[in-house]
Amino acid sequence: MGKLEKEARSARRRGQIQDAVLTTLMVGGIIGLGVVAGNAIQLLKYLPKDKNRFNYYVKTVAGGLVRKGLATWVRQDGKVFLRITETGRHKLAFEQEKLRLKGLKRRWDKQWRMVAFDIPERRRQVRSHLRAVMVEIGFVRLQNSVWVYPYDCEEFIALLKAELRIGKDVLYAIVERIENDKVIRTHFHLPAE
Repeated sequence: MGKLEKEARSARRRGQIQDAVLTTLMVGGIIGLGVVAGNAIQLLKYLPKDKNRFNYYVKTVAGGLVRKGLATWVRQDGKVFLRITETGRHKLAFEQEKLRLKGLKRRWDKQWRMVAFDIPERRRQVRSHLRAVMVEIGFVRLQNSVWVYPYDCEEFIALLKAELRIGKDVLYAIVERIENDKVIRTHFHLPAE
């Protein structure tokens, strides 16, 4: 296995552990690191067999969550606990909604969801991130800043706007018809009219 593959696998594992810790924090509100290990083991597929190595991963991820402002350390009765922050709750809700949309299989209501944005050049990095997320979810680009999706995604777009702090720069619309939509229908495996 090459260096790039190892780095990618390691990043995926850290992401899985981070999501498990955030989910456990969300459910429990506040937990001790000893409790994280027990609950997270049930949530993850790929864990190190060595308990010490797993605890190292959890502590490393916990420290990363604290640095990112997604969690905070709390001392209580001489013990150290990890507590999810409001930012962490928003981040987790965003990631869960993204996963829900990606796995979405439902009946099309014959309406398109269109997202248009006009993000200033000085915020180019945010614009690029927005486009990457749209591609990841499965949106189709009609024009550089106009994207379309066949299913309800209003909650996701609201979370995305909050996550990227671009509320006024993004518009969400429900459209009944798009001219020459055969290519888009084919892309989403939707029936022709």
